[in-house]
Amino acid sequence: MLISEETRKKLAELKDKYPTRQASIMPALHLVFDEFGYLGVEQLDEAADIIGVSRLDMNETASFYTLFPKQKVGKYLIQVCTNLSCALMGADNLVEYLEEKLGIKLGETTPDGIFTLWNVECLGSCGTAPMMQVNDEYYEDLTREKVDELIENWRKGEGS
Repeated sequence: MLISEETRKKLAELKDKYPTRQASIMPALHLVFDEFGYLGVEQLDEAADIIGVSRLDMNETASFYTLFPKQKVGKYLIQVCTNLSCALMGADNLVEYLEEKLGIKLGETTPDGIFTLWNVECLGSCGTAPMMQVNDEYYEDLTREKVDELIENWRKGEGS
């Protein structure tokens, strides 16, 4: 058993809360993500068994949503938008700068487990490009100076 007793109890309560068991999958994904910070196959299988849906349905739903990391990520999950508006405003340069500054490539986590760097297709903030989402916060109109300040604050344990 990977899932805590508290989360198991909350998952069990979902079974009768919705008209169908499949309707409880999204709330279940949020509960598991809140506990672990990612959705691993073992956690998903366990949650599926608790709410009474197929493991396939649970895993397929989880794989559809990019907001749920599928493996452990750093304390700060940096997601740089690289879609058209952000790309035109320098998102690729921003990604290169972050890779250099953090000493990792896209998809990697720093050895200290603090930062994970991803690129994403669109975060819906085209008018403030280039931008990135870190955990649940948006950071917009980014420059190297702003990125330096943010990274420094996160290293001190401040922010997101």
